[in-house]
Amino acid sequence: MSVVKAQTMGNLINGNPYVGRGIVIGKSEDGKSACIAYFIMGRSANSRNRVFVEQGKDVTIYPFDAEKAGDPTLIIYSPIRVIDNKVIVTNGNQTDTIYDFVKEGKCFRKALATREFEPDAPNYTPRISGMLTFNGNDFDYCMSILKASDDIGTSCNRFTFDYSALQGIGHFIHTYKHDGNPIPTFEGEPERVLLPNTAKELADDIWENLNEENKISLYVRYIDLQTGKEDNILINKNK
Repeated sequence: MSVVKAQTMGNLINGNPYVGRGIVIGKSEDGKSACIAYFIMGRSANSRNRVFVEQGKDVTIYPFDAEKAGDPTLIIYSPIRVIDNKVIVTNGNQTDTIYDFVKEGKCFRKALATREFEPDAPNYTPRISGMLTFNGNDFDYCMSILKASDDIGTSCNRFTFDYSALQGIGHFIHTYKHDGNPIPTFEGEPERVLLPNTAKELADDIWENLNEENKISLYVRYIDLQTGKEDNILINKNK
């Protein structure tokens, strides 16, 4: 079976009104950087009332207008956390679950075996997660999606994908295929993407091609594999 051809992020998301929340992980075209991107979209006023905030090496989501914040359970969390030689990125508070398991010497899969999709019927939003593990001047990474087994959330199906970092290639997983009611969830393997050499190039490609009405925030981090130096770009629609 032939490998699916990689595309730019812009090509994958342009014209799609709602892909939900998305994670991108991989290695830059020149092979010098580990690449991470996370973005959120929203259709409701509560979902759109959010901003990303950097806190050291971690990133947390907060209400933009605290007085207008509704139920924070599923919208306020830390999508990116760092522990030891690992960077965790997820679309929910399972970031903390993975962090705690890693801290105890346990693994990514074991952590996610304790979690399932979000309880937001009828959409049952998948939980998507990724983790980079650095070793010397290189890294590998894994990605996961936890999905409802049917349209009434009878049980949870768990899928995990393990990758070696390949020059210029990354993988993109997102919560939804497109808009709808209920919203159809992501299907299949994470999509292969082409990754440019700089964080700005990737950030521009994603932000400019996300649906203007529904995009909320984007965070891109490039980590130099030789020095560990980070190039971080944070974009909030709410300012």
